[in-house]
Amino acid sequence: MSLIPSYIHLAAPPFPYFLEGDRTVYQPGDQHPSRSRMGKFDLLIVEQGCLFIGEEHKQWAVPAGHTLLLLPDRYHYSVKPCEETTSFIWIHFHTVGEWIEAEGDPVYADREEHFKQFLTHPYTIRIPQFGPLPDPFERSGQAELLLQLGRGRRSSAVWQQQRIFEEMLRMMDLAQQDAAGSHAVEIAEQTEAYLRNHYAEPLTNSLLADELHFHYNYLARCMKRVYGLTPMEYLTDYRLEQAKLLLLRTEMSIARVAERTGFESTAYFSRRFALKIGISPLRFRKRYSR
Repeated sequence: MSLIPSYIHLAAPPFPYFLEGDRTVYQPGDQHPSRSRMGKFDLLIVEQGCLFIGEEHKQWAVPAGHTLLLLPDRYHYSVKPCEETTSFIWIHFHTVGEWIEAEGDPVYADREEHFKQFLTHPYTIRIPQFGPLPDPFERSGQAELLLQLGRGRRSSAVWQQQRIFEEMLRMMDLAQQDAAGSHAVEIAEQTEAYLRNHYAEPLTNSLLADELHFHYNYLARCMKRVYGLTPMEYLTDYRLEQAKLLLLRTEMSIARVAERTGFESTAYFSRRFALKIGISPLRFRKRYSR
C-alpha cells in the first residue's frame, strides 16, 4: 500500500480527452493483467470488492468507493488475485498537454512553454492517484452514464461522453482543492480575478491589500499556494500574456502595447518581455507574422 499521497497534475487547456470505458467483473482468483507503457491514462473506479494492483515500486489495495489512476508510461501488474467478487469501471483517457506526478503541494505547468504551444494561460487540474471517491462524484452517477452512452451510436454519444468525462475530472479536482484549504483557494481566486480585471491599471501591494481587504502577505501566501506565484509575479506574467496577444492580433506599436498592458514604460516592457520570452517584442511579432 502506498503511504505517501501522490497527485497527478494535468495542464489545461487543452483538456484531457475521453477515449473509451467499460465495466469489468472479476471473480475470486481472477487478477488484473500486467501491462507496460500503454500510452494512455487508466482511471479505475472500484464499485465492489477490492483490486490489488502495483505500478512500478508502488502497490495498492483499492476497495469499493475508491479510485486509482494508472499512468501511461509505467509498468502495471497484479499484486495478487481478487479475494472476492470485484467490480470496477475503467476509463481510458489521454492528454496532449503537460502532466506530472508529484507528492503534496501543487506543481504548476511551465507557463511560458504552455503559452508558446497553446497561446493560452495554463490551469493545473489536480487529481489524486489513489483515494476515495468525492461525495459529489459518487452521487452523480456520471460514470454509469458514461458507460451507457458507449453502448449507443458513436455519432450521438461522442460529445456527451467528453462533456461528462470533463465534469468527472472537475469534481475530482475541486475535491482536492477543498481538501487543500478552500479558504486559501477562494482568496487566491479572488486575487486572480482582480488582477485580470485591472491588469492595465497601476497596481501596488498596498492597493491590492486595500481593495481585497487582506494583508498583502496573506494574499501572497494564498496565491503562492494555489498558483505558485505571488500576486505581482502573476500580474507581470498576465500582462506579458496579454501583450503577446496584442502583438499577434493587432498592428499596435510596441509603445502602445506596453501602455495598454499596464507597463510603466516601453523600455521596461521590452526588458521584461525579453527576459521572460527570450526575444524582443518586435522579434516575437515578426516570428509569427506572415
